[in-house]
Amino acid sequence: MQEDEAPEVPARDSSLIRPYARTGGRTAARHDLRLETLLSTDEDRLYRANNDQAAMMRLCLQPRSVAEISALMKIPLGVTRVLLSDLITLNLVAVHEPGDKPTIALLERVLSGLRKL
Repeated sequence: MQEDEAPEVPARDSSLIRPYARTGGRTAARHDLRLETLLSTDEDRLYRANNDQAAMMRLCLQPRSVAEISALMKIPLGVTRVLLSDLITLNLVAVHEPGDKPTIALLERVLSGLRKL
């Protein structure tokens, strides 16, 4: 090694930091979003969203649960809730609370989403 060369420093793994940086460090959602809560949107609202929001909103073009969105976006559930809460506040997605009894199809979709986490 020559005198003027700096020793190589291994790069830090920042994969744990990035999702929370997307929320601006916020960890609490403004809305109470359960795993099975369904969200949807339409294409007309996509133009009002920034890139990160639009990616999440594209998943909501068909009704999806919070758990599914988290699994498909590959981000922690807490971060997903904060980001979805922002979309709700901006009126970019609609919330569909499940009825008294969830359907078998919904439960299977939630289970599939959880397995992907």
